[in-house]
Amino acid sequence: MPSARRTVEEHQAAVAALLPAMPAEDVPLALARGRVLASDLVAGVSLPSFDNSAMDGYAVRATDLVKATEGNPVELPVAADIPAGRTDGPPLEPGTVHRIMTGAVLPAGADAVVPVEQTNGGTERVLVGAAPEPGTYVRYAGEDVRAGDVVLTAGTLLAAPQIGLAAAVGSVTVPVRRLPRVLVLATGSELVAAGTPLQPGQIYESNGPMIAAAVEDAGGHAELLRFVPDDVERFLERLRERLVGDPVDLVITSGGVSAGAYEVVKDAFTGQGVEFVTVAMQPGGPQGAGLADLGGGVRVAVVTLPGNPVSTHVSFEVFVRPALRVAMGHPYPVRPVVTATLSESWTSPAGRRQFRRGVLDAVHGTVREVGRPASHLLGSLARSECLIVVPEEVTELAAGSPVQTWLLEG
Repeated sequence: MPSARRTVEEHQAAVAALLPAMPAEDVPLALARGRVLASDLVAGVSLPSFDNSAMDGYAVRATDLVKATEGNPVELPVAADIPAGRTDGPPLEPGTVHRIMTGAVLPAGADAVVPVEQTNGGTERVLVGAAPEPGTYVRYAGEDVRAGDVVLTAGTLLAAPQIGLAAAVGSVTVPVRRLPRVLVLATGSELVAAGTPLQPGQIYESNGPMIAAAVEDAGGHAELLRFVPDDVERFLERLRERLVGDPVDLVITSGGVSAGAYEVVKDAFTGQGVEFVTVAMQPGGPQGAGLADLGGGVRVAVVTLPGNPVSTHVSFEVFVRPALRVAMGHPYPVRPVVTATLSESWTSPAGRRQFRRGVLDAVHGTVREVGRPASHLLGSLARSECLIVVPEEVTELAAGSPVQTWLLEG
């Protein structure tokens, strides 16, 4: 039977509908990099949590130094040393100074800090050649963050600065969206593991590792189930065995979805809740998606990708990657898009959106194709930096035309 036809946007919506928002979980701060905050993070302490010195120098009373100049310094006794971390510093008495280090607690009675560079650096008595205003080089408690403030909002992607802030306000764990769990199936009787001598008609299996890596890059957690039998009943049995008692959020397959014979994925999932369609795009026309009922109480979201490696990768980028990132609440679910100038002339088939592999010259703002549009050219795919999008209605592009370009990094 001929497949139903969909636009790219229609199939994107169908895939996205399979993945609800991931639930929240608490993870140790050390494991939170790259995760998405599930709820607002509230500061447990103020930053700074106490008045402290912004410089190595001397804690002073500004009134004691109103007449101090570089040419006529004021001499005062050094009554105490306050290194960073000291918690029992005495108050500052009038007419004295305390030698103080950056980050150390400002003693009671002090209202300014004179940098050591504006003194002679004395340890028992010191000559001060500047008259500071009150507040000079003082970091006041709560001037950055106050206890009870929301310091990171839900949906924030946790990178190094955000983790530093969370640690500074006392967080041991943070609430984040759980990573989508994705089972990647590699099917095909022609596939063998790398390191095995190839027989005529055999190829090394590459789509599984490629998809699993793409899932991890998107932020999900991938498990690769390799060399699933190329037989409908054994295929379904292997899948059920894996999923019973240990569910996943999504199953991704590659291959076995076209109109020919021996299409095990299509044969196995037809009638089980997965709809197979033809999407108006190139490469990657044959697609499938749905909630599969595998029997025995096992139901799972399934996305079936075409088997040619370029088609597989492009299909993942267009349909699966954004759906995974939306499910985990990622603030940047889609690839960065720039408009570049095409450095060559192209033709494109009418009625199909093309995604062609390219290399971007960021200095000149131009982009050129890598290899040819054929969907089996994995070497060209590996050299590409971007996807160049040609709309369905465009059949010719002259050199110098502006084109939408998806950056595959970032």
